[in-house]
Amino acid sequence: MLHILKKLSVYKWLVVLIFILVFAQAMADLYLPTLMGDIVDNGVVKGDVAYIWKVGSLMLLVAAAGVGVSILASYYSSKVAMGHGRDIRRSVFQHVQQFSLKEFDEIGTASLITRTTNDITQIQQVMMMILRMVITAPIMLAGGIMMAVSKDAKLSLIIVATMPFLLGSILFILKKGMPLFKAVQERLDKLNLTMRENLTGIRVIRAFTREKEEAKRLKTANTNLTDVSIKVNKIMAFMMPTMMLVMNLTIVAVIWFGGIRIDHGNMQIGDLMAFIQYVMQIMFALAMASMLFVVIPRAAVSANRIKEVLELEPTIIDNGLEKAEKEKGTLEFDHVTFHYPEAEEPALTDVHFYSRPGEVTAIIGGTGSGKTTLVNLIPRFFDVSKGAIRVNGVDIRNVPQEEVRAHLGLVPQKAFLFSGTIADNIRYGKEDATMEDIQHAARIAQADDFIQNTEHGYESLIDQGGSNLSGGQKQRLAIARALVRKPDVYLFDDSFSALDYKTDASLRQALKEEVTQASIVIVAQRVSTVMDADRIIVLDEGHVAGVSTHEQLLKDNEVYQEIVKSQLGEEETA
Repeated sequence: MLHILKKLSVYKWLVVLIFILVFAQAMADLYLPTLMGDIVDNGVVKGDVAYIWKVGSLMLLVAAAGVGVSILASYYSSKVAMGHGRDIRRSVFQHVQQFSLKEFDEIGTASLITRTTNDITQIQQVMMMILRMVITAPIMLAGGIMMAVSKDAKLSLIIVATMPFLLGSILFILKKGMPLFKAVQERLDKLNLTMRENLTGIRVIRAFTREKEEAKRLKTANTNLTDVSIKVNKIMAFMMPTMMLVMNLTIVAVIWFGGIRIDHGNMQIGDLMAFIQYVMQIMFALAMASMLFVVIPRAAVSANRIKEVLELEPTIIDNGLEKAEKEKGTLEFDHVTFHYPEAEEPALTDVHFYSRPGEVTAIIGGTGSGKTTLVNLIPRFFDVSKGAIRVNGVDIRNVPQEEVRAHLGLVPQKAFLFSGTIADNIRYGKEDATMEDIQHAARIAQADDFIQNTEHGYESLIDQGGSNLSGGQKQRLAIARALVRKPDVYLFDDSFSALDYKTDASLRQALKEEVTQASIVIVAQRVSTVMDADRIIVLDEGHVAGVSTHEQLLKDNEVYQEIVKSQLGEEETA
């Protein structure tokens, strides 16, 4: 919590103002019982109507002032709490943007979503309570005790006698409830993960008729969260009745012994009424403090989860300041070896090639051979274990990540589109792209025809994730998004898999004619997609089994021959 509270420093003057307002409100609340006692003892008992009007008017003014400062304190508390939550959310988001894929895997996407939403909301709510109560509760407690003692010191011993019971019950309840707070957030993570998988994987679930099994899985996650939440609330539910019971018994005792003291002439009626009010204020101050003791541990769990994210250092750090502009349009793998974290065997071993502007380098191999891993190393999603990757003649580790990626046009294996128009999705590759740039990129990507056939053309809306488009349409838009960028290196990670052979051939021909100043890397499963490449790299379990042209590999590379044979038959191999 202290780590999170440090971020309040930008609101320090507003916090000071809130504390002043809360202090003024507490003073007003403490003054009112004394005025009420004076009205009873000096006005009502003596029949002095003028005194009643005079002190009553003062009471109204004090009460109005208390209400006014209370409203202002609530307003500024909300402003600080919401602003503080916004700042934390921004910090978490900006920090997460620096994570490599390793950190995302370590924490989990579902947990990151929960931490950025539910956990920060918990802190916002607690922050609002802290700003209001952290000053009010101590002042009301100390002030109430002092004023009660000033009215009758002996009667104040009742408060001293009841406090240990009250504090003991609060501490006992907190001891039982605190271990459950962390469990609530963890089970909320699990529920969020289950919901996310169900919503994103709905097509697979329906295709395999697994609705009932997924419903049971969701029910289990929901029940687990419900059970632990009920346990927490059952324990916390005892707090308020316990406090009310102690408070009411204290009031009964005060009235009982106060009546005896009035009967003996040691106390006035007005003082007893004021004393009762002060006892209630003391009890309410303790109730406020107990509420803080309840919510702060829960917020501390959330704060710790957020701190874990903020303190998780990205494994990929920008140390270099060079510009990737030495040899435009070139890509080099210099004996690259790569291990995934905690993996026993390397995913890639001693990969070496050099691509010049206008050249097409194709990567082919069986499932799990390391094709996508190779592509993911170029934008520096992971850092190489050995060797070096150079874009435009510069080692990508000596260049800021943003600078490296500015020279790349990536079309990922899974074409992902954003909600918005078709034009917006293509423009995502280049913010200042004109409509002519967008249309030109779409024509090269063989997407212009189907776009023109939509009702609103380039202004047609795309649903979240491109769910209203076919796989081939999504791939072509993703390719257009990379093309509009006009980068120095194009990366196509199995980006033609959903295209028919005719569209595939037309697209590759258009690319060859258009892209003459950039290197092109194509990862593909189909031999027909890679056979015209300037060089084909054959991967086999992370090792380079061969690097050459289609004709040469077909003559002397067994792995490539097996791939061709499996797709095109014996005749083509021969």
